[in-house]
Amino acid sequence: MSKNKIKLIPLGGMQEIGKNITVLEYGNDIIVIDCGMTFPEDDMLGIDLVIPDVSYLVKKKSKIRGIILTHGHEDHIGALPYVLKDLDVPVYGTKLTLALVRNKLEEHGMLDKVSLKTIHPKQTIKLGEFSIEFIRSTHSIADSVALAITTPVGVVVFTSDFKIDFTPIEDEPMDLGRLAEIGRKGVLLLMSDSTNIEREGYSMSERTVGEAFEEIFMKAEGRILVATFASNVHRIQQVFNAAMKFNRKVALCGKSMINVVNAAQSVGYLNVPDDLIIDIDKISKYNSENLVILTTGSQGEPMSALSRIATNTHRKVQIVPGDLVIISATPIPGNEKLVFKVINDLFKMGADVVYQSLADIHVSGHAYKEELKLMLKLINPKFFVPAHGEYRHLKQHANLALQLGIPEENIFIMEIGEVLEVSPSHAKITGTVTAGRVLVDGLGVGDVGNIVLRDRKHLSQDGLIVVVITTEKQTGHLIAGPDIISRGFVYVRESEDLMEEARELARTALEKYDDKDNDWSAKKSIIKDALRDYLYEKTKRRPMILPIIMEI
Repeated sequence: MSKNKIKLIPLGGMQEIGKNITVLEYGNDIIVIDCGMTFPEDDMLGIDLVIPDVSYLVKKKSKIRGIILTHGHEDHIGALPYVLKDLDVPVYGTKLTLALVRNKLEEHGMLDKVSLKTIHPKQTIKLGEFSIEFIRSTHSIADSVALAITTPVGVVVFTSDFKIDFTPIEDEPMDLGRLAEIGRKGVLLLMSDSTNIEREGYSMSERTVGEAFEEIFMKAEGRILVATFASNVHRIQQVFNAAMKFNRKVALCGKSMINVVNAAQSVGYLNVPDDLIIDIDKISKYNSENLVILTTGSQGEPMSALSRIATNTHRKVQIVPGDLVIISATPIPGNEKLVFKVINDLFKMGADVVYQSLADIHVSGHAYKEELKLMLKLINPKFFVPAHGEYRHLKQHANLALQLGIPEENIFIMEIGEVLEVSPSHAKITGTVTAGRVLVDGLGVGDVGNIVLRDRKHLSQDGLIVVVITTEKQTGHLIAGPDIISRGFVYVRESEDLMEEARELARTALEKYDDKDNDWSAKKSIIKDALRDYLYEKTKRRPMILPIIMEI
């Protein structure tokens, strides 16, 4: 690579929300920004999570100087336990971010194998040819940072996820002064959050949620259950604040909630009196008016604590009439049905439910359009790459940059795996590297691909027919069968005629076959061909047909 160029390679987080990971490369030095996961789409049956394909990094691991984390959300740190199995590199992050990473690595038995290095806002570190400055940011999780990376070619600014909150919970607003200073000195390239580009105006401060909590807590007469993202430490602090003000104890419900609260407390990011938190097993000992249950499940996830509470299947928490449930989150696109099902179930159980459309109990952690304008004007980059969004978000952000004076030829809407080469005067997409998604299913990482997913989808839609035949080993002649077993296709007892006709069709097709070579694969094809069209004609379904041949 030419010495006057850097390479910017997104391996995730482009034209999608989640799975954020970006590579910055110069000469023999590589740094990686974030390493996140995403949740599976509806058609990824059985898949637990999706992580980025880092085979490009594995090939170049001797050049990687470190992984730099901007904050502790799953879509920025969730893939680390899987990626670090192949990459032995140090990981840099703020106190809270690394506390959350430690939890993840411990679960995977990897904590002792990874070098974690704590950084602080306003600190600058040197990694190879890169000088990385950490700039205090504001988001829906504490200890977030933006990055200003000085390279031999120029300065690259990564905003990561951000909003401009002038009254944040930790009393430390985003360091706009430092960003403006960097912008005045000249920035080669800006990569910025696009999530809320479609929302006009400015995002509301997190403090408005605290005010709403106090108003609701003041009026509540029974127990209060609050569901929110476990990672939103600011939101959790505001629940604690309201609980303290109205003389309520707080019980934590959900593994991730307990882990995050413990991690945040350990690094001083939660102000919690010693006697505020009680064990979930002891809630029956407290009067309803003196109790708050802080739980996971704000997205309606089927096995989450709140979903189990709503269906009366939780072992420790049961809804009683008079309970007030606050869902302090907005549904992630695609989760709306799940969330509304939980709300409906909670109402049926006798609870009262407050959700976003009824009160200001959630604010976004991502900048609205006017904040994105401000960031573009402060940084005033030569080149611009919108990030963290679907294609429509990236396109709208690109249009905004164009309106603010950045030339069209200097704006790049990138795809995962594309290589953007940047010099002081020019930038160009020059090719692609291996990139994409790796599916995690239980303990299997990458062993489920498109073919397996296709089969799972096929099975879920039309079911399975197993055709068993027994043949004579020497001659290949049919001795017994075909016997047909149906799963997820039709109820056999009510479809005896269909099954009998299918058996006859398969038997006739096999008898007509001149089996000189006793070819198993040919026999299986004959069975499939004989049944496929017949079953579709009779049922308008296409079950998976699985022939099994036994020899005796």
